[in-house]
Parts: sequence; structure tokens; C-alpha cells
Amino acid sequence: MNRKHFLSAILSTGAAFPVINAAASILPAYESVPVLPPYLKKGDVIGITCPAGFITREEITAAVRIMESWGFVIRIGSTVGLKDGSFGGTDAQRAADFQQMLDNPEIRAIMCARGGYGCARMIDRLNFDQFRKHPKWIIGFSDITAIHSHINSRFNISSIHSKMCNSFPDDFRTSDAMMQDTISSIYKALTGTAMQYTAVADPHNRPGTATAPVVGGNLSVLQSMSGTPSEIDTKGKILFLEEVGEYLYSLDRMLGTLERSGKLSELNGLVLGGFNRIKPDDPGEEFGRTLYDMIFERVGKYSYPVCFNFPVGHQRNNYALKCNAVHTLQVSNTGTTLVEKRI
Repeated sequence: MNRKHFLSAILSTGAAFPVINAAASILPAYESVPVLPPYLKKGDVIGITCPAGFITREEITAAVRIMESWGFVIRIGSTVGLKDGSFGGTDAQRAADFQQMLDNPEIRAIMCARGGYGCARMIDRLNFDQFRKHPKWIIGFSDITAIHSHINSRFNISSIHSKMCNSFPDDFRTSDAMMQDTISSIYKALTGTAMQYTAVADPHNRPGTATAPVVGGNLSVLQSMSGTPSEIDTKGKILFLEEVGEYLYSLDRMLGTLERSGKLSELNGLVLGGFNRIKPDDPGEEFGRTLYDMIFERVGKYSYPVCFNFPVGHQRNNYALKCNAVHTLQVSNTGTTLVEKRI
């Protein structure tokens, strides 16, 4: 298979759910044009910080070396190497380091060193006034979903959902094609390439076409933002979701929160990435539903396109995706494409 055809199936096969054939037509247009930060060029500065879990300087060495080979100058934040329990420093330290990078005009992008947990504990300490005047790319995934959701929804500014420092290979030249592609996609997103993705057909997909901003990220983080200033805005959007290491009943509960809070009713499209390392049910208390079942219990009454097995999430084929940038999603019986639309 051509390595540009990114995806191999990652979900275990569940009971088939009837596919609803949505008309392949453009759904209602998005309401406002997102603000894309300036793309990077050689010599621009990328800051590395730890808004969530801790990481050592040694563990970011490979990422620094690769990003420097792209022609960027790397500035390592004060939280790299700090440790407060599982966090990369105290809430105050992590907020101060992130704030300094938000406000520093020399820093053109902020790479979060790793995920874990911690963004929600410090995000209300941040002042985004300078960031709103002079946007810059914020890069990361998993727990960084909280920051993506906050800036995408509150300020209509785009960001990059992608691998972080702890996922860069020690030796890029000898790493496999999938690793090279996913890491290179970060460079492409940062420097202005119009991104394109493909996913193999899944019999549970619901065909259709939609053009809208893409928003989303980690399911558990998104549902935990409900009712907060960082709550995701999904109206008229293409929503993408991914998750790792949860029980089936927990996934159902989180999807239920999105449904009950109205996050699934006015979508233009739904994209499911990796749902990996699902925990086994306790013997005798099997949940009895697959992920496919749970999704269509929530969205079966709507007509927007739905695709599974998209190349984002806690997995090797986790490609850089511009959050809150306009894309065209096409889901058909032969596969899925998602193409960034220049507007």
C-alpha cells in the first residue's frame, strides 16, 4: 500500500450496524472564517513547554534535533525537567511558562512536550490577550485537547493536533515510513501545506460530504470541558474524536454527555480516530455494545457523514491535523478523504 494512504484498520470488528446513506451534498456552511496563525519559515522560534505531564530534557533531545534540522530555532521552557507529582511543575509554574511563550513575540509556535494530565488545572490562570492580537500555533494532542478546545471555541483561532516531543524517534533517518510520515506532517502543517488525509473504507461508515472547520480531540477531555469556559463549540463543525485505555461503558457515558449537551445534534460531520487499548469488561458484566453501536445510538437519527478509522489518536498513525481550519470531508463506500480547504 502506498504510504500516503495512511490508515489500516484499528478497531476490532463489532456487530454490523445498518449504514444510513446520506446524500453526498454540502451541508450548511460554517458561520465564521477561522483565524489561522502565521505559518513558520526557517529561523522562526518554537518554544517547548510542559502544560501537563513532566518530561526530562533528555527525553526531548530527539524532538529538538529534528525540529532544528527543519531550520527552526528551539527555545526550551522552564518547565522541562520540572516535576510536581505527575505534573511538569506546579500549576503556577506551568501556567507561568506557558504564559511567557504566549506573550513572547519571538516565539512563533508552542510545542507541548507531552500530554498526561494538567492543562485543565492551569488554563484559567492564562491571559490570552496578546495571543489574540498575535496568534501562534499551539501543537499537541491528548490532554492538550483542553487548550485546543479553549482557543478554537473562545477565540476562533486554529491550532495543530499532533504528536509531541515524547513521540519523536531517536533517529529519524532509520525510522519506518509511518513514523517519518507522521513526524513530517507536523512540519507540513507548520509551514503552510494544505493537508490531505485518506482512510480506508469501513462498512459502518455513513456516506456524505461536508465542508466545515474541523474541531475535536480526546473524548474524555472534551466531555470534561462541558459547562466550562473551555467547552467545545460543535455547531456547524466537523467533529473528530479519539480515545485510549477506557472501558466500553465509560466511552458510552462520555458520548452520552456530548449528546445530552447538544454537541452531536448540529454537526456537519463526525470523524472517529483511534479508540485503542479498550479495557476488557469484568466477567459476567459485559457491556454488550461495540463502539459502532454506541456511535449510531447517538447519531443514527442525523444525516451527516460519519467515518471510522481515521489516522489520529493514541497510535503510531497520528497525523498532524489543523484544528478549527476548514476542510472538506468526503465519505463514500470506497474510503474517506479529508482535504484542507484554502479560503
